[in-house]
Amino acid sequence: MINNRIRAKDVRVIDSNGEQLGIMSLEEALKIARSKNLDLVNVAPQAKPPVCRIMDFGKYKYEQSKKDKEARKKQRSITLKEIKMRPNIEDHDFMVKVKNGQRFLEKGDKIKVTVVFRGREITHPELGKRHCLNLAKELEDISVIEKAPRIEGRNMVMILSPK
Repeated sequence: MINNRIRAKDVRVIDSNGEQLGIMSLEEALKIARSKNLDLVNVAPQAKPPVCRIMDFGKYKYEQSKKDKEARKKQRSITLKEIKMRPNIEDHDFMVKVKNGQRFLEKGDKIKVTVVFRGREITHPELGKRHCLNLAKELEDISVIEKAPRIEGRNMVMILSPK
Protein backbone atom coordinates (compact mmCIF):
# COMPACT_ATOMS: atom_id res chain seq x y z
CA MET A 1 0.00 0.00 0.00
CA ILE A 2 1.41 3.35 -0.98
CA ASN A 3 0.32 6.99 -0.75
CA ASN A 4 -3.47 7.44 -1.12
CA ARG A 5 -4.18 3.71 -0.94
CA ILE A 6 -3.34 3.61 2.78
CA ARG A 7 -6.61 3.36 4.76
CA ALA A 8 -5.62 4.41 8.29
CA LYS A 9 -6.34 7.68 10.09
CA ASP A 10 -3.07 7.82 12.04
CA VAL A 11 0.25 6.27 11.09
CA ARG A 12 3.69 5.89 12.63
CA VAL A 13 6.10 7.55 10.19
CA ILE A 14 9.73 6.66 9.56
CA ASP A 15 11.86 9.09 7.55
CA SER A 16 13.90 8.10 4.49
CA ASN A 17 17.02 8.14 6.73
CA GLY A 18 15.44 5.62 9.16
CA GLU A 19 14.57 8.18 11.86
CA GLN A 20 11.17 7.97 13.54
CA LEU A 21 9.04 11.07 13.06
CA GLY A 22 6.33 9.76 15.41
CA ILE A 23 2.60 9.15 15.10
CA MET A 24 0.72 11.61 12.91
CA SER A 25 -2.34 11.83 10.69
CA LEU A 26 -2.20 10.29 7.23
CA GLU A 27 -2.65 13.68 5.52
CA GLU A 28 0.29 15.16 7.43
CA ALA A 29 2.51 12.20 6.54
CA LEU A 30 1.53 12.45 2.87
CA LYS A 31 2.39 16.18 2.87
CA ILE A 32 5.88 15.44 4.27
CA ALA A 33 6.43 12.69 1.69
CA ARG A 34 5.29 14.88 -1.22
CA SER A 35 7.45 17.78 -0.06
CA LYS A 36 10.49 15.47 -0.41
CA ASN A 37 9.22 14.06 -3.76
CA LEU A 38 9.01 10.58 -2.23
CA ASP A 39 6.26 8.02 -1.53
CA LEU A 40 4.63 6.98 1.74
CA VAL A 41 4.82 3.18 1.88
CA ASN A 42 2.95 1.04 4.43
CA VAL A 43 5.65 -1.42 5.60
CA ALA A 44 3.79 -2.91 8.60
CA PRO A 45 0.01 -2.76 8.06
CA GLN A 46 -0.76 -5.16 10.95
CA ALA A 47 0.82 -2.87 13.58
CA LYS A 48 -1.25 -0.46 15.70
CA PRO A 49 -0.94 2.20 14.32
CA PRO A 50 0.38 1.03 10.91
CA VAL A 51 4.04 1.80 10.24
CA CYS A 52 4.73 3.83 7.08
CA ARG A 53 8.07 4.73 5.63
CA ILE A 54 8.96 7.68 3.41
CA MET A 55 10.94 6.30 0.46
CA ASP A 56 11.23 6.16 -3.31
CA PHE A 57 8.89 3.26 -4.07
CA GLY A 58 10.26 2.61 -7.58
CA LYS A 59 13.79 2.32 -6.21
CA TYR A 60 12.53 0.07 -3.40
CA LYS A 61 10.81 -2.29 -5.88
CA TYR A 62 13.96 -2.38 -8.01
CA GLU A 63 16.13 -3.28 -4.99
CA GLN A 64 13.66 -6.00 -3.97
CA SER A 65 13.69 -7.53 -7.46
CA LYS A 66 17.51 -7.53 -7.43
CA LYS A 67 17.53 -9.32 -4.06
CA ASP A 68 14.97 -11.88 -5.27
CA LYS A 69 16.96 -12.51 -8.45
CA GLU A 70 20.16 -13.01 -6.44
CA ALA A 71 18.40 -15.43 -4.08
CA ARG A 72 17.06 -17.45 -7.04
CA LYS A 73 20.55 -17.57 -8.53
CA LYS A 74 21.95 -19.11 -5.36
CA GLN A 75 19.24 -21.79 -5.17
CA ARG A 76 20.26 -25.19 -6.45
CA SER A 77 17.44 -27.27 -7.85
CA ILE A 78 17.96 -30.96 -7.22
CA THR A 79 17.12 -33.03 -10.23
CA LEU A 80 16.39 -36.73 -10.36
CA LYS A 81 18.68 -38.65 -12.71
CA GLU A 82 17.78 -42.19 -13.72
CA ILE A 83 20.06 -45.18 -14.11
CA LYS A 84 18.43 -48.12 -15.88
CA MET A 85 19.77 -51.64 -15.94
CA ARG A 86 18.59 -55.20 -16.49
CA PRO A 87 18.83 -58.08 -13.99
CA ASN A 88 21.41 -59.90 -16.14
CA ILE A 89 23.81 -56.92 -16.53
CA GLU A 90 27.51 -57.69 -17.07
CA ASP A 91 30.20 -56.56 -14.61
CA HIS A 92 31.77 -53.94 -16.89
CA ASP A 93 28.38 -52.43 -17.76
CA PHE A 94 27.55 -52.34 -14.06
CA MET A 95 30.76 -50.43 -13.32
CA VAL A 96 29.84 -47.90 -16.05
CA LYS A 97 26.51 -47.38 -14.25
CA VAL A 98 28.41 -46.92 -10.95
CA LYS A 99 30.64 -44.24 -12.55
CA ASN A 100 27.59 -42.43 -13.96
CA GLY A 101 25.92 -42.57 -10.56
CA GLN A 102 29.05 -41.19 -8.90
CA ARG A 103 29.13 -38.30 -11.38
CA PHE A 104 25.44 -37.49 -10.78
CA LEU A 105 25.81 -37.59 -7.00
CA GLU A 106 28.90 -35.36 -7.04
CA LYS A 107 26.88 -32.77 -8.99
CA GLY A 108 24.29 -32.88 -6.21
CA ASP A 109 21.55 -34.76 -8.06
CA LYS A 110 19.45 -37.64 -6.76
CA ILE A 111 19.55 -40.98 -8.56
CA LYS A 112 16.62 -43.21 -9.41
CA VAL A 113 17.96 -46.71 -9.99
CA THR A 114 15.58 -48.77 -12.14
CA VAL A 115 15.99 -52.47 -12.86
CA VAL A 116 13.76 -53.37 -15.82
CA PHE A 117 12.40 -56.93 -15.91
CA ARG A 118 11.29 -58.40 -19.23
CA GLY A 119 9.32 -61.57 -19.77
CA ARG A 120 10.07 -64.28 -17.23
CA GLU A 121 12.82 -62.24 -15.53
CA ILE A 122 10.17 -60.94 -13.12
CA THR A 123 10.19 -64.35 -11.42
CA HIS A 124 13.68 -63.53 -10.05
CA PRO A 125 13.31 -60.19 -8.22
CA GLU A 126 16.23 -61.12 -5.95
CA LEU A 127 18.62 -60.47 -8.90
CA GLY A 128 17.32 -56.92 -9.28
CA LYS A 129 17.48 -56.31 -5.55
CA ARG A 130 21.06 -57.58 -5.45
CA HIS A 131 22.09 -55.20 -8.27
CA CYS A 132 20.38 -52.26 -6.53
CA LEU A 133 22.08 -52.99 -3.22
CA ASN A 134 25.46 -53.55 -4.93
CA LEU A 135 25.14 -50.13 -6.61
CA ALA A 136 24.24 -48.56 -3.25
CA LYS A 137 27.24 -50.30 -1.65
CA GLU A 138 29.60 -48.99 -4.37
CA LEU A 139 28.31 -45.45 -3.80
CA GLU A 140 27.85 -45.61 -0.01
CA ASP A 141 30.65 -43.11 0.73
CA ILE A 142 28.87 -40.31 -1.23
CA SER A 143 25.20 -41.35 -1.05
CA VAL A 144 22.47 -42.59 1.23
CA ILE A 145 19.47 -44.78 0.35
CA GLU A 146 16.39 -42.56 0.38
CA LYS A 147 13.98 -45.25 -0.83
CA ALA A 148 14.82 -48.95 -0.57
CA PRO A 149 14.49 -51.22 -3.64
CA ARG A 150 10.85 -52.03 -4.31
CA ILE A 151 8.97 -53.63 -7.19
CA GLU A 152 6.66 -51.28 -9.10
CA GLY A 153 5.00 -53.17 -11.94
CA ARG A 154 7.73 -54.75 -14.06
CA ASN A 155 10.44 -52.49 -12.60
CA MET A 156 12.37 -52.42 -9.36
CA VAL A 157 13.04 -48.87 -8.17
CA MET A 158 15.47 -47.47 -5.60
CA ILE A 159 16.34 -43.82 -4.91
CA LEU A 160 19.75 -42.61 -3.73
CA SER A 161 20.45 -39.07 -2.57
CA PRO A 162 23.81 -37.37 -2.01
CA LYS A 163 25.21 -37.11 1.54
